[in-house]
Amino acid sequence: RVQLVESGGGSVQAGGSLRLSCKVSVDINSRTWAWFRQAPGKEREGVARLGNAVTETWYADAAKGRFTASQDNSLNMVYLQMNSLKPEDTAMYFCAASGDRFASLQVGRDWEDWGQGTQVTVSS
Repeated sequence: RVQLVESGGGSVQAGGSLRLSCKVSVDINSRTWAWFRQAPGKEREGVARLGNAVTETWYADAAKGRFTASQDNSLNMVYLQMNSLKPEDTAMYFCAASGDRFASLQVGRDWEDWGQGTQVTVSS
């Protein structure tokens, strides 16, 4: 199994920024990577899916224009840069991995491995 360890969460005021990191235990190019989040009392939702050899990076509407997903192949790291944060971005954020190059953020079972999550809290 792939091990994923997120970090970088914290508490910020609205309008602030955070960069989440996800250290992975395999070659970055061996999987498709994504970020999800889950707020208390709400269902988990996909935030961003990183592009690979056959797909482009995809963002949920709530993330477009504010969040940027990236990866560093040499460090086996996946990142989520979050700018202009809003209170509604408050959630536990998870990094996930799939062996399917066409894995969908809308299909939870596409993602085989998950990190433990990192909490993001945005105050107004």
